[in-house]
Amino acid sequence: MYPLLPLAIAAREQGHDISYAVDQGFHDLVRKLGFTVIDAGISIGEAFQQVSRPQGTPEFDRDSLLEVAGHAFGSVLPRRFVEDLRPVVERDKPDLVVFEILNPGAGIVALEAGIPAVCHGLGKIDGTLVPDVMRDRLLEFVAELGITLPGGQHYGLGAPYIDIFPPSLQDLAFLSGVRRIPLRPIPFAEPGELPGWVIEHGRPLVYVTFGTAFANEDLLRTAVAGLSDVDAEVLVATGPLVEPSALPDLPGNVHVLPWVPQADLLAHADLVVHHGGAGTTAAAMSHGVPQVVVPQGADQFRNAEIVANAGLGAQLVGEQFTREALHETARELLRNTAVRDTAAGIAAEIAAMPHPDEVVPRLVELAS
Repeated sequence: MYPLLPLAIAAREQGHDISYAVDQGFHDLVRKLGFTVIDAGISIGEAFQQVSRPQGTPEFDRDSLLEVAGHAFGSVLPRRFVEDLRPVVERDKPDLVVFEILNPGAGIVALEAGIPAVCHGLGKIDGTLVPDVMRDRLLEFVAELGITLPGGQHYGLGAPYIDIFPPSLQDLAFLSGVRRIPLRPIPFAEPGELPGWVIEHGRPLVYVTFGTAFANEDLLRTAVAGLSDVDAEVLVATGPLVEPSALPDLPGNVHVLPWVPQADLLAHADLVVHHGGAGTTAAAMSHGVPQVVVPQGADQFRNAEIVANAGLGAQLVGEQFTREALHETARELLRNTAVRDTAAGIAAEIAAMPHPDEVVPRLVELAS
């Protein structure tokens, strides 16, 4: 939802009509932002449940989670989007369909209807972005529909590709077979006010978030324990799955809130500890903030490796994420000028990418 919003907002401001197809969990936000909402698809959680229900509810390790995710993203979600959007596309006859790379159902409907489509990326794209199980499930579905993908490309369905990843970190050779449209990633957050102490803080500020789908009390407690005696102010956003009251007896340097306007907060942060979601990873890069990535699932393991390998921070995977490891890693990154300089360089590279206002006219050309 969020990565596509800056482009949608820019298109609307240039006079275009935007209909946003998304599951019910995001309808209120779509309406609040003034877009026409189309009820389509189901949530990722529901898709995962559909896959796992026949086998009960297992305790997922990384391999089983990959299998479930591949089935959910490669088959369950696109099938539902195709089913829901076929009558909408027939009725509304849109001039252009923009779909997100890991949610290709709308792109499939566009192919069926002969409507121009554009794939909106999330991060680095290479041979490891789409797991084999997701690719195979998606190709099975496409074959059932009698669709031949241009160049046999399962990722992005062969459509022009909106690339929001900094070029120096992107696998440009992998994208050589499609029309690449660079777009500056602009972090989106619902409007909100930051606490006054965030803006005026004297000590370094560490921001902790594990997102809206993967946060749990154990992760947050470990983070609080590891950062409690670091010479910094720590702001923890618990997200919708954990109540702030679940983290009692906090040390004086730790502040807990259920939610913060992340895009605004990152402008003041000196370090972010997070789960490695594509949005948070790109937002931290955009602001030049060093990162500690603690991946939990999906593409987060890839993002953690990218951050660590690019010198933008560190990763703590699985059992590596302990109080002691986080303490030492945070202390090191807060004083490591080389990491800060590297992060600042990537932020400058992102700032030089085309703004959504510049990209919208290029999309209009595709729809003509």
